[in-house]
Amino acid sequence: MLGLRFRNTRIVLALIVLLLADQVITRWAPADDPATAAGIVLTVIILLVPLNLAALAWMPDRGSPWRRVRLWAMLIAAQALAVAVLFVPEAAEAARAFWRSIAATAPLQWSVVLAFGVALALALIRFLSRPRATEGGFVWAVVAAFLALGLGGDSLDASLYLVTGGLILFIALLEASHAMAFSDELTGLPSRRALNDLLAELSERYAVAMVDIDHFKRFNDTYGHPAGDQLLRKVATTLMEVSGGGRSFRYGGEEFAVVFTGLSAEEATPHLEEVREVIGKSSFGVRGSRRPRRKPKQPRPGNGRSQRVTVSIGVADSISAGPAPADVVRAADEALYRAKRAGRNQLAV
Repeated sequence: MLGLRFRNTRIVLALIVLLLADQVITRWAPADDPATAAGIVLTVIILLVPLNLAALAWMPDRGSPWRRVRLWAMLIAAQALAVAVLFVPEAAEAARAFWRSIAATAPLQWSVVLAFGVALALALIRFLSRPRATEGGFVWAVVAAFLALGLGGDSLDASLYLVTGGLILFIALLEASHAMAFSDELTGLPSRRALNDLLAELSERYAVAMVDIDHFKRFNDTYGHPAGDQLLRKVATTLMEVSGGGRSFRYGGEEFAVVFTGLSAEEATPHLEEVREVIGKSSFGVRGSRRPRRKPKQPRPGNGRSQRVTVSIGVADSISAGPAPADVVRAADEALYRAKRAGRNQLAV
């Protein structure tokens, strides 16, 4: 239900796969002889579950979610029908003959290890290329499925491991939802909501700085939104390294916020000046139209142009503006506008 609420169709489909696998091994316990119908069904389930999980790990998030749901619903239904057919005597006899021919060329254990190995490798590659909670959940779900099905335990042990895999996916869903609410996807910084939560918890003295990229709208109009996003990420990376214990947040648009717990505005100023100078001295390379997709070892002339970028900063503290967070943020915003009116690339208190 939570997966549907947050439109995370991958988690919903993965839970359905685990549920179907659990029901099959619970209702039709594997026989001692893998050549029997029950043994063949268990073998098919062992091979299908990891491959389904690996495919779902790579399913794109963008596009029409319900179109993907319809496609996967048909795929899962087709697999369930194929498993059910194996209980038909004629089909079971054909399946036993097929598995005997497979076992003659390679032991069944190696097929199981290969299926789970491929699934785990695909899930790990996806996680390393996109290190997020959902992708990490699929990695551990494959591991849980291997413990449930690949080790050949009884049906109770298998059910417990599959339930664990489902709980891991559920926790991954909660972490992904939390990240969406409290993290900015573009820059990787905590979001404005996270800033508000932090300010609500502060009771001692603290300082808040508002940082704004100078002439960002003109930059966006000139070089396009992809270049603007790249610039936002560059500035965010610099703000992540602010000294003095400052914590940086994406406030909105081209604005960022930095909170210094236990410092006054005067004490936070040297740390903010350092950030302003670092950004002002570094050049920003705007990508040209002929820029290759991958970064070349040697820069090619004519692929872009260097652009100087500066920021304006306004800072206020709870001592002068008052303990209410809204008052401190408002005072920092007013100081920011004073810095802009003073010619930009300035810091005002």
